[in-house]
Amino acid sequence: MIGFVLRRVGGSLVLLFLVLTVTFFVIHLAPGDPADLLVDPRTPEENRDRLRRLWGLDRPLGEQYVRWLSAVAQGDWGTSFNYQEPVIDELAGALPNTLVLALGATLVAFGLGIPLGIVAARRHNQTADHALRVGSLLVYSLPTFWLGLMAILLFSYLLPILPASHMHSVGSDSLSAGRRFLDLLYHLTLPALILGAPLGASITRFVRNSLLELFGQDFLQTARAKGLSEVRVVWVHGLRNALVPVVQILGLQLPALLNGALVVEVVFSWPGLGRVVFNSLQARDYPMIMAATAFTGFLVVAGTLLADLVHAVADPRVRDD
Repeated sequence: MIGFVLRRVGGSLVLLFLVLTVTFFVIHLAPGDPADLLVDPRTPEENRDRLRRLWGLDRPLGEQYVRWLSAVAQGDWGTSFNYQEPVIDELAGALPNTLVLALGATLVAFGLGIPLGIVAARRHNQTADHALRVGSLLVYSLPTFWLGLMAILLFSYLLPILPASHMHSVGSDSLSAGRRFLDLLYHLTLPALILGAPLGASITRFVRNSLLELFGQDFLQTARAKGLSEVRVVWVHGLRNALVPVVQILGLQLPALLNGALVVEVVFSWPGLGRVVFNSLQARDYPMIMAATAFTGFLVVAGTLLADLVHAVADPRVRDD
């Protein structure tokens, strides 16, 4: 098992290094100059050249890469061109907000996906099953930004019951801790629902298919023969075995969750990593883009490794691959 973990971790670190290397060269070769994008167009050219020298952009690209790699090896991710603050500080400030959104989306995904998957499995080939299969496929296929805009139109304009943007109401700093938490949940509901819905649709389909495979197994037939209620047979004995591939889904769907968070944060003006990355891309803020890529890449690698470990625990044959 230790050898399996070491192989996966080693391969993941090599992959992350390659991703960061490719990202470095792609963003530096892409059209657009930070010195032109971040300063007033009327700024004299000599002042822009001074900025380029300050940021090290006047050096050959290969030298810039070696200097960046050396700094990162020492734990220095640089200073943001756009925010004029250390990159790590900016990411650390935005990270909690993204984690709140991701946690809310995960709760929505599992809170909707597991019960709906059970309903679809127990109503196999009935109207409810067909409706859930079509509905889950539709939700999973629609673009996240379109779902977000339609949700704002419906729940914030036509039926003004949920806020359309931001993380807190104006003046919420003066509220008590309890009321501020409720205000956060009020603003979190819509973006978490939009971010978690596609993952919930995927979980619905996997839970349904897993349960259908398990319903004919001997251990469930034995449980029914012992007189256990159908609810206990499905929710305890069946679901416990069906959740193994669902946990794997969470690890494999982490990249989609992160990509969706970027879109959702922009649509709903949520002050998280997605907004920071979006603003950094617009400003060609190279240090921020690289640090954000490394962080999200690490989370993706960790999620994939978690899925591999769960699979290895469930099926020992995988460890020998």
